[in-house]
Amino acid sequence: MEWRRKTAPTLAGAVALCIISPALLIFLAGLSDSHIGNISENMATGAGISVLLLLVAAAVVIFVSYSIHGQQYEYLEKERIETAYGITGLVQERKKDYESTFTREIAAGVTLCILAVIPMFAAIAFSQPDYIITATVSILLLLVAVGVFFIVWVSTINGSYVILLQEGEYTPEEKRYKKKTEVFTTAYWCIVTAIYLAWSFQTREWDKTWILWAVAGVLFGGVRAVMRGRIKEK
Repeated sequence: MEWRRKTAPTLAGAVALCIISPALLIFLAGLSDSHIGNISENMATGAGISVLLLLVAAAVVIFVSYSIHGQQYEYLEKERIETAYGITGLVQERKKDYESTFTREIAAGVTLCILAVIPMFAAIAFSQPDYIITATVSILLLLVAVGVFFIVWVSTINGSYVILLQEGEYTPEEKRYKKKTEVFTTAYWCIVTAIYLAWSFQTREWDKTWILWAVAGVLFGGVRAVMRGRIKEK
């Protein structure tokens, strides 16, 4: 619980870095297409992709470090556990005390993610130039990054309580299901990432290709539901 509490802000920050990584590229691409600021297409692409790679690299370093230091606790997420005497009561008490903070921050994060599209729709409604509309996509990513930061932060802390209590997705039944679908999950997101990068670099329409992540997330939930039903039947 203490380790999760200390590392939660750093992990949330890494996720936010991944989300905002293409923001500058999208913004500069919009300026270049509108011939504003004497920014050439090559300059916009070079600078934007450089920043994107730097931010993603920084996030990857954090993810790898988090994963390495968290290996000592991985069995808690994968194996059936029995807590020592008094631990369950302690965890339940901390989870209850944290409930109000968790609910508040999740609500704030989700609200930001929903409201993030307002600037873009407002720009479209008032028939703003293309570079303004493109800029609002960057604003959208920034707002979503902040919202996701809050969600990941409190979810990481609350997750430590859920793991130790073996609730939600960490019940013994869920752990068995995860073991059977682990290979599929890894392969799925690797394929989605490859499609996103190939599509984006080929078309250079970074302001549109991001929609792939939303579609992939919804599709993943549907596929998992079907797989869960098949496994339960067997």
